[in-house]
Amino acid sequence: FQPKKSVNMTRDKKEDPEDPYYCSEQIQIPPSLPDVLKQYTKSAIRTQPQDVLQWSAAYFRAMANAETPPVKERLEMAVATQKTDSGLTPGLLRVLNKQLGPKKQVEVDEIAEKWRAINLPSERLQELLQVGDFTGKVEWLKFFSVACSSLCGDLTDTMKLICEQLTADPEGGPARMNFDTWKRLYLYLYSLNQEADPEVAEAALTHLASDVERQKGVIQPRNFLHQDCPPLQ
Repeated sequence: FQPKKSVNMTRDKKEDPEDPYYCSEQIQIPPSLPDVLKQYTKSAIRTQPQDVLQWSAAYFRAMANAETPPVKERLEMAVATQKTDSGLTPGLLRVLNKQLGPKKQVEVDEIAEKWRAINLPSERLQELLQVGDFTGKVEWLKFFSVACSSLCGDLTDTMKLICEQLTADPEGGPARMNFDTWKRLYLYLYSLNQEADPEVAEAALTHLASDVERQKGVIQPRNFLHQDCPPLQ
């Protein structure tokens, strides 16, 4: 009796003649690819998107169209002072303003598109649209100011955040901005409260006039946070 020879069940994988074979000389990497991927990776780390695939699609679509991509300027920690955990943060607001601010007037559908690209809940957007009664084409800064107010406890904090968002000063600086723009947004937000007393706003603006004149048309948070300034609301 002779034992059966063991059968080798492993077979060498035969190469399919139809499969293309490339040598290193044939594979050409686009010169710009490493830098594109490097910038993309840095942007993703700074922005920390909840849905990486959706955000990536919006990122590369913006880059392909020479538009501002949905990228935060820096890594942002959670904000503990928000009224509600809506996902919206000052950093994401700054992203939206960089994308839509230059247009001045924007369609609600375009706001919704950018909103979805950074994975913010549509329910929150609808709440903000309802607060400002925004439909069709809207003034971006008005929507922006309503969005700022959703992150703050009162009107004073909102106007401080608006200064920090719209200033050209570096982070941690005086956060100066054009007073006419600040005043227009302040009065707009003030008017949303139907029970607000117009004399309160008038007293604050009258007091701030001297600071603004001395500062050559700009305002900064320390002006209306000063103890001598009448309350903004």
